Amino acid sequence: MAKIKMKKKSTSTDMTAMCDVAFLLLTFFILTATAKTPEVLPVDTPQSTVQTKLPADNLSTLTIGKANGKTAVFFDLKGKDVRKKALEFMADKYNVVFTEKESEEFGLMESFGVPIQNLKAILNMKAADRSKAGQPGIPKDSLDNQLKDWVLYSRKANIEVNDKELNFAIKGDAKEQYPAIKQVMDILQDQKVNSFNLVTGLRGKNF
Repeated sequence: MAKIKMKKKSTSTDMTAMCDVAFLLLTFFILTATAKTPEVLPVDTPQSTVQTKLPADNLSTLTIGKANGKTAVFFDLKGKDVRKKALEFMADKYNVVFTEKESEEFGLMESFGVPIQNLKAILNMKAADRSKAGQPGIPKDSLDNQLKDWVLYSRKANIEVNDKELNFAIKGDAKEQYPAIKQVMDILQDQKVNSFNLVTGLRGKNF
């Protein structure tokens, strides 16, 4: 008995709906994405195989690198309200007046590296222009140790706002000399901050 051959039908699928969804998702991500602000003081951190995440909040990062050919320290502090409170303490200490708008802008700003007397000029710049402003770093010598005061008042501000002790991290360039790193560590230890993180880049185990 002869076998009956079944006719093969086309298996084509209409992809119009799928393409519409893909373009809608692509449009959504493009419209909602924000450009990453370049680091004010980019550094090449040392490599390490240790994988320990920094705290997401209650954190201050001291970045050490070269600015205009000289070693400079930049300061960063997490939390808008904490930043504003720390700025208020510093303004009182150094008799610098900031407007409410400048205070709000400082609360949103990331790392900076200028004496507090020059901070107003940085705050009135666009975020994209701050990395091009040639910030010299925060003073940290014996005659004008503003870095010490930023550490002190940031700790005080964090306790007032979050009722927690502030964590610190040192992010140093791999090519930076040890004395520059030690100077920052000494400033922390002078204020009884003996526990802090050292930021490194991730290195593969096979090397």
